[in-house]
Amino acid sequence: MLNRLQSQENIPTQIIDKDFPGIPEVDGKLLQLAKIMGADIITNDYNLKKVAKIQNVKVMNINEIATALKPVLLPGESLRISILKEGENPNQGVAYLEDGTMVVIEGGKKYIGKEMEVLVTSVLQTTTGKMIFTEIKNNAGKERKRRVKGKAN
Repeated sequence: MLNRLQSQENIPTQIIDKDFPGIPEVDGKLLQLAKIMGADIITNDYNLKKVAKIQNVKVMNINEIATALKPVLLPGESLRISILKEGENPNQGVAYLEDGTMVVIEGGKKYIGKEMEVLVTSVLQTTTGKMIFTEIKNNAGKERKRRVKGKAN
C-alpha cells in the first residue's frame, strides 16, 4: 500500500524515521509523531482510533469511510444488475453490487446470466452486512397480486 501511495504524483508522501524510546508501544509512537507533526491518522485499527480520540489526535477509520461511501438504495428505486445464480427460495436469483452487497431477485431464476432492470422492494441490514431484495422491474407487483388473488379464492 505504501508503494502505491508513493507512486501517486499528486499525493505527497514522506517516510519519517523517528523513534520515541520512552514510548514502548507502536501505537503510542505513531500518536506522538502525529501530535508533533499536526498530522491526522487514517487506520483500520479500531483500538488505535479509540486511543487517538482520547489523545485529541484526528483519526479516520477506513472501514467507516467505506461504509459511508456505499450507495444507499431505497424501496422503489431501480437498478440494472447481472443475475449470477439461483437463490435459496424457488424462482429467486442472486446478484452482487460492486461493494459485495448481496441482491436477491424475486422471479430472477429464469434470468440467470442476464443483465436485468430490477426494482428494490426492501433492504435488510444485518450484523454481517446488508441484503437488498428486489423484483424484475417489468414484473413489479404482478407476483404479489397473483399471490394475494390466489389466497382470496
